[in-house]
Amino acid sequence: MCAKDLRIELRARVVMAQVLPFGVLVLILFAFTLDPNSAILPRIAPGLFWITVLLSSILAVGRSIAVEAEHGARDALRLSGMDGGAIFLGKVAAVVVQLLALELVLIVATFMLYSIDVRGLEVLVIAAISATIGIASTGTVYGVLASGAKVRETLVPLLVLPICAPVLLGATKAFESALAGRSGEAWPWVQLLGAFGALYLTVGFIAYGTLMEEA
Repeated sequence: MCAKDLRIELRARVVMAQVLPFGVLVLILFAFTLDPNSAILPRIAPGLFWITVLLSSILAVGRSIAVEAEHGARDALRLSGMDGGAIFLGKVAAVVVQLLALELVLIVATFMLYSIDVRGLEVLVIAAISATIGIASTGTVYGVLASGAKVRETLVPLLVLPICAPVLLGATKAFESALAGRSGEAWPWVQLLGAFGALYLTVGFIAYGTLMEEA
């Protein structure tokens, strides 16, 4: 499932051609709006970065839903006899890979635009992976809930964004502490991110097959 979604994305290049430019554009607009010469930019950069990632993830999740909606692929999955939990993990893995590639470019752009010194790299990497798993798991769970609705393009953001508030808070605080040289203060937030991701991975693994049948 993961390999299938990634192959489709490599052919369509939606994330690279649309989601990535969207994310970079949001970061640039933030920088211009808040004045590039302002000393406040390095302090608020972690929050701006994760807001950008969260908004971009909605497009990536929407693309993941659209892949299954095309040519009756969702019905084929239902009839395939594949375990719902396995399908869920595969789709989450595909979204995680795409988001991590996106985040790598966005973090470099953030450091360049906002003049940030790189510190606490280990914390940044672990926090980013944990947060990305949480976002991808949440988006996949609520994406399948909205997949049968005619207004799924607008329904998915309404469902996912409020639920991902703990991820936004935890990832921002972890990045703030790490970049300020206080890595010890970042670990509790990383643990929050890990717990959130584990919760939605478990919920999705158990419930995805049933949700897919009812969607």
